[in-house]
Amino acid sequence: MLPGQLEGSYIQRRRLEEPSQKLEFVRTLLIDNYDSYTYNIYQELSIVNGLPPVVVRNDECTWEDLFHYLYEEKAFDNIVISPGPGSPTCPADIGICIKLLLECKDIPILGVCLGHQALGYANGAQVIHASEPIHGRLSEIAHNGCRLFHNIPSGRNSGFKVVRYHSLVIDAESLPKELIPVAWASSTNTLSFLGAQKSDVISDTYESLLCEQFSINSSSRKFNNGSLRPSVDSEAIQNGQVLMGIMHSTRPHYGLQFHPESVATCHGRQIFKNFREITEDYWLRLRSSCTSQRKVNLAACMQVPQMSEMFRDVCKSRKLASTLDQRSDWPLYNMENHLHQNNGAKFLKLKWRKLDGLASKVGGATNIFCELFGDSKARNTFWLDSSSIEKRRARFSFMGGKGGSLWKQVTFRLSDQSDMTSGVGGYLLTEDAQGSTTSTYLEDGFFNFLKKELQLICYDEKDFEGLPFDFYGGYIGYIGYDLKVECGMASNRHMSRTPDACFFFSDNFIVIDHYNDDIYVMSLQDSVKIQTVWLDLVEQKLLSLKAHARRKFFSLNSQPVMNAPFKLEFLAEKSREQYIKDVEKCQAYIKDGESYELCLTTQLRKRIGEIDSLGLYLKLREKNPAPYAAWLNFTKEGLCICCSSPERFLRLDRNGVLEAKPIKGTIARGSTPDEDELLKLQLQCSEKDQAENLMIVDLLRNDLGRVCEPGSVHVPHLMEVESYSTVHTMVSTIRGTKRSNVSAVDCVRAAFPGGSMTGAPKLRSMELLDSLESCSRGIYSGSIGFFSYNQTFDLNIVIRTLVIHEGEASIGAGGAVVALSSPEEEYNEMILKTRAPVNAVKEFQRGAPSEE
Repeated sequence: MLPGQLEGSYIQRRRLEEPSQKLEFVRTLLIDNYDSYTYNIYQELSIVNGLPPVVVRNDECTWEDLFHYLYEEKAFDNIVISPGPGSPTCPADIGICIKLLLECKDIPILGVCLGHQALGYANGAQVIHASEPIHGRLSEIAHNGCRLFHNIPSGRNSGFKVVRYHSLVIDAESLPKELIPVAWASSTNTLSFLGAQKSDVISDTYESLLCEQFSINSSSRKFNNGSLRPSVDSEAIQNGQVLMGIMHSTRPHYGLQFHPESVATCHGRQIFKNFREITEDYWLRLRSSCTSQRKVNLAACMQVPQMSEMFRDVCKSRKLASTLDQRSDWPLYNMENHLHQNNGAKFLKLKWRKLDGLASKVGGATNIFCELFGDSKARNTFWLDSSSIEKRRARFSFMGGKGGSLWKQVTFRLSDQSDMTSGVGGYLLTEDAQGSTTSTYLEDGFFNFLKKELQLICYDEKDFEGLPFDFYGGYIGYIGYDLKVECGMASNRHMSRTPDACFFFSDNFIVIDHYNDDIYVMSLQDSVKIQTVWLDLVEQKLLSLKAHARRKFFSLNSQPVMNAPFKLEFLAEKSREQYIKDVEKCQAYIKDGESYELCLTTQLRKRIGEIDSLGLYLKLREKNPAPYAAWLNFTKEGLCICCSSPERFLRLDRNGVLEAKPIKGTIARGSTPDEDELLKLQLQCSEKDQAENLMIVDLLRNDLGRVCEPGSVHVPHLMEVESYSTVHTMVSTIRGTKRSNVSAVDCVRAAFPGGSMTGAPKLRSMELLDSLESCSRGIYSGSIGFFSYNQTFDLNIVIRTLVIHEGEASIGAGGAVVALSSPEEEYNEMILKTRAPVNAVKEFQRGAPSEE
């Protein structure tokens, strides 16, 4: 709940004086069952209720804590219980939820998915395996007109299609008399997303007009008090249709097996609106029926201002296991003090020059990088390389080397976590521009260090007026996958051979605008000592370059590669048989409800010895150009990264807009134009690939929802197919507006690692994957990109990447395992994703020439 959002205690007193009026806003306690879709519900409730709910994890508070707020402080109007992994029969999975359902008889409660199953289980119904797991797939819903489905059509071809994520169901035949079925899947078959598309940007007006076109067919009878009581559909039970909704006969408790918050569910917001109206009417009826002594427990009949601070303060005084202010998975409300209030603030000045239309005249990005930064084996250099700019997928490239007086390299390694108790601390090695090094132990981890570093920088926004890009100097490098322990994961089972994060602070660098063919020469300096020497030298060198001049980098090999004593083949960490067995284990976890989707990966390795790494990168970018490609050379670490990633993880621009572009769904290119088009269509129409993509879209919406303004998260592009040199991929775009009181690093920490590399729910999925995978992913599955000093960033997902470390090349690859997966096809897809980097190494070692 956002501080300051409520208007003051006089409003609350006025509400009590005017009980006939409905509430101006509704306060929801949202119980999070460690799910990756909870904050999609959070966003919906924020819009529908008029203010955000308070989110509490299911093991975070005791019953005494919650009783205090629900019945003594009267701080909430209703409760929503989120989806989550596992089963309601397992106390570790469901936490406090069963207690709430049993004790809070007089508070409206809505359970979603796992919360729905918990409502059934708490009242005596049996929870069993579904006939098949359904995750990220759609069904049409028939309901019988109860209040929760007011203004929503029903049945086949009605337009009421919903997204399902579940492996377990309530056994309809075991329902006690207290629980009444209110909704069913109208068919045993699921639907393709095509033809059922619905973006969450569709207006409420359009949706209400749509609803008016359908009549709601309800089979119901009257309660004794005159309200509608839907009857049990015995025919649905006999036909094997899955129970999709229940309600309690005497308590204001409801359950939904499907996910109303999904981007592809129709009428989801209307369901939340209906639950708000149910809540309002429930309290109005209770108020009018109570005596002046008010002996009935009127939970949340007062609107308490500043609830969020009160809740946190009391929880702290009750010694909760986690401190909410410090938790990386909590909505991030508190920023550091303003820049000028920090001790050690640094005032920096940006100087830059624009060379119009020069890039192609001097040989393009490759020639510019090689001429300016390619000497001495391109030591300590970077190149964020938009090597594929077709269809405006990318526009700018950033390149540089060891620069001016502000340059430094920071290298972070997590502590040895073999004992599972060392937390998120680690050692930071810093090398400055003069070559001096210092080592520091970071007790709070790398993300907190980076956040503080960026917040210490002061600047004048006028310095970068007129620049069309968002990097003006700052940190460029990578975040390794194992930094997931700083983002909510309890521990790492494996340790990375490479550093867990490595960044240059870049002060002198070049930017190429591929759309307009312009070059920008950039220099970030201490405001006390402004110099233009580097700007002058680089401008002069660029203007003197001969068009299309090119250095022969392949001649840098110390000996012919064919004579090198290394095998040409990469060796996989796991055999084909073991990988297939791991896919089957993933599917067993999915069947048991432990996950919806697991992104299983492995590594291929090969000893390559001394090699011209830059020449190898040029070969890779030639063979597999990509919009989020990158070259990084951390010389002292013996580490070069040759990345040809087509996937953006997360970007924050200067306007505060966050964007994620996850890829899920991949198929090989065809050998002829007709075959290629057929394969592209096959990917687009694949129910399995649609389900994979939808699950990750909903996950990214959740991650952005934790740090974005309520109502701002939307999906402008859903399941579009993009084509690259070796594969077609299915890509979606999620955007939202960052809240003003969260930092750039907060945004990354809320979403890292990228959901397309984990599966959902994210935390449980990462735990399961750690148990299946035989080594650390290291840099693979992490992110490469920049953090600009003005709190913008752009990061990719590290895939299709060669990591060269201490004479060994490694390639990570994998794929999303879902209930519909074929283990053999999953193995083949994993191998397909290694094709571009493996072939680049083979061709380069054979001495094949590279041509741009």
